[in-house]
Amino acid sequence: MTRTIDPTPLSWPDEVELLPLLPLVHAAWVDGVLSPAEVLALRGRVEDQGRMTPGQRAALAPWLDPRSPPTPSELASLATLARRYDVGDVSVATRSLTDLGRALARAAGAEDRWTNPAAGARLDAIEAMLGEVGTDAARRLLGHGRAPDPAQAHTPMCDASSLGRFLDQDHPEVRQALLEHLGTEPLRVPLGIPMAEHRARTLDAVRFLALQGYGAVGMPEAYGGQGDPAGGVAVFETLAFGDLSVLVKYGVQFGLFGGSILQLGTRRHHERWLPDIASMALPGCYAMTETGHGSNVRDLRTSATYDAGTDELVLHTPDEAAGKDWIGNAALDGRMATVFARLIVAGEDHGVHAIVVPLRDEEGHLLQGVRIEDRGLKEGLNGVDNGRIWFDSVRVPRDNLLDRFAQIDDDGVYRSEIAGSGRRFFTMLGTLVTGRVSIAAASVSATKTGLTIAVRHTERRRQFGSEGEPEVALLDHRAVQRALMPRLAATYGLHFAVRDLQRRMGGDAVKEADSELEVRAAGLKAYASRHCVETLQVCREACGGVGYLAANRFGALKADTDVFTTFEGANDVLLQLVAKGLLSRFRHEMGDLRLWGMMRYIADRAGESMSALNPVVTRRSDEEHLLDPAFHLGSLEYREERLLRSVAQRLKYRMDAGMDSFRAINECQDHLLELANAHVERVVLEALQDGVARAPTPGLSEVLSSLAALYALWRIETHRGWYLEAGYLEGNKSRAIRARVGDLATEIRESARLLVDAWGIPDGVLSAPAAGVP
Repeated sequence: MTRTIDPTPLSWPDEVELLPLLPLVHAAWVDGVLSPAEVLALRGRVEDQGRMTPGQRAALAPWLDPRSPPTPSELASLATLARRYDVGDVSVATRSLTDLGRALARAAGAEDRWTNPAAGARLDAIEAMLGEVGTDAARRLLGHGRAPDPAQAHTPMCDASSLGRFLDQDHPEVRQALLEHLGTEPLRVPLGIPMAEHRARTLDAVRFLALQGYGAVGMPEAYGGQGDPAGGVAVFETLAFGDLSVLVKYGVQFGLFGGSILQLGTRRHHERWLPDIASMALPGCYAMTETGHGSNVRDLRTSATYDAGTDELVLHTPDEAAGKDWIGNAALDGRMATVFARLIVAGEDHGVHAIVVPLRDEEGHLLQGVRIEDRGLKEGLNGVDNGRIWFDSVRVPRDNLLDRFAQIDDDGVYRSEIAGSGRRFFTMLGTLVTGRVSIAAASVSATKTGLTIAVRHTERRRQFGSEGEPEVALLDHRAVQRALMPRLAATYGLHFAVRDLQRRMGGDAVKEADSELEVRAAGLKAYASRHCVETLQVCREACGGVGYLAANRFGALKADTDVFTTFEGANDVLLQLVAKGLLSRFRHEMGDLRLWGMMRYIADRAGESMSALNPVVTRRSDEEHLLDPAFHLGSLEYREERLLRSVAQRLKYRMDAGMDSFRAINECQDHLLELANAHVERVVLEALQDGVARAPTPGLSEVLSSLAALYALWRIETHRGWYLEAGYLEGNKSRAIRARVGDLATEIRESARLLVDAWGIPDGVLSAPAAGVP
């Protein structure tokens, strides 16, 4: 509302004793953010200044009238007046609005009135009420830009190349060679091409990878491979920097189809099929999921009935809902599939087994009894030809049963050294852990791509700043730092955690299932894929409208990685697997304890809880404590341990009352998911802290230590409601942690560019104009 009653322009009262109030009044209006009620409250505070005469109050009143705000020219007159005075050292005079007001009074010879501590405290209270950053507002009034901030020098702690070498200690030659290929044809697939062209180019790319030997990296040396399953994951991880349809089709062919025959088959299967799979002479599929059962593989309904008269297995789909769904390579290119079906021998159902089933002849025509439907256009990954498959009494030789864990002998008798179909089923699935490790690794790579684009762009793009000064980089804005830097830290943690998982996979490609490895792979796959999806959205928003352009890849990255949250097992299902694994280990540990051991175990846990809940600890908020790695790890361990004991008690209570296990687990499902996530967060922090310990130079360990601290405190901050409810934190400590997260994000911003450059994504692969790459 403009002034209509009195058109006379406002002028500042001709009383030098009111000069200390001028910076506060100017700041109150200049950004136009105060509500009328706030202006009235401010007016009350101003008029409450001691020894202000009625005339002075009346002279100031028009400047604090919410019905008639000062005009821009009137506000400019305040700046003109303030700049007439020599305030001395500007850096001292502009430490706050109150300091500037006192400097103006001193310059005008009216300082005595404002040396009173009580008057100064009232001025400070007014400034606090404004919510202004005093230094910036004071400098703006005098026509100076933002004060130089030594913390914004952006001097990195180390160089990107040395950090990159440390990060890529595993399979560096494989990674580097593949990165060079990714920036060239046929692996560089244009964005936005039609689906048919995308599929054709994806097939050509996978054939090229096979020709270069990448399909055989994880295969045994006896069949022309390199015998390096961890190396196969390294290839998959590196491919994720490029077109993700190529990545997924590669994974289906060599990881799922080839991997299932390698892991579930025996020597005759390996000799017969693995060389052709590695060379892409035999394109194949992995047909597990069914429309009607989704993640519930144990209860799928496709059957494989043994016909003793012909020594064949008869594959059959009982109805439409039992069709194999979302099968990569099925719609066009797959000539054979590993099909998961219920094995029925002599009328007895032995549960789910894997059988190799031909789909097409060498000319690509469907075989008799096989029906396939193209899934068509999808949200993403449209270079992959997903399809649905039905079988109508399709016959295959008995030898097509992948019989590592169960066999049908020459007499037609079913045999297995593993008792019980349930145990057999989980043993079989446990050997296929490579797929989950691969998705976790690919999720981390896609996240690295998004963060690299976002950090490069927000460091280059400038927006807003102090009056009279150049605009500042987006990455210098606290909100952008708060959005990106914790996710950068988490991505580093996941890098170390997934690489550790890859090392654990080394050695014999067909070793027995490792329950701990299976639990960790499931947890990291779920956590990394969710982190990827969420981080890509944060990165897109940080880049503003530029991030919405297809050329900057966020649209494709988000669409293509979305399925990672349900690919190779839906995340919530995998997290329940993690929680059940932790409960099994907990039950085993408790079961091994005798009476005195049990009492000691409980006493130790109680002692740990009492120590963690000590008031001195729950209130402690000094910097040394908040940056202590032992506090970080202890906090995440405490949350995991307490959730584990809590969910174990809840389940036991229900099952002791007669509730069946499914209902008990279902009622505690949210608790199980919390436990699993807490476990993975602890694993990620441990991996990151281990990276700090292994770093070869102080510069590397410093920057990694800051990342570890930020990740840990970010997770504690995220769960602060839980920690407060548990009594682990008090309010002052929670507030201190929140502040420290912001400070660490600002500190890490100094090294943000080198942290993303250390990932070594070549410009030709990154290919995003927002990052300065055409």
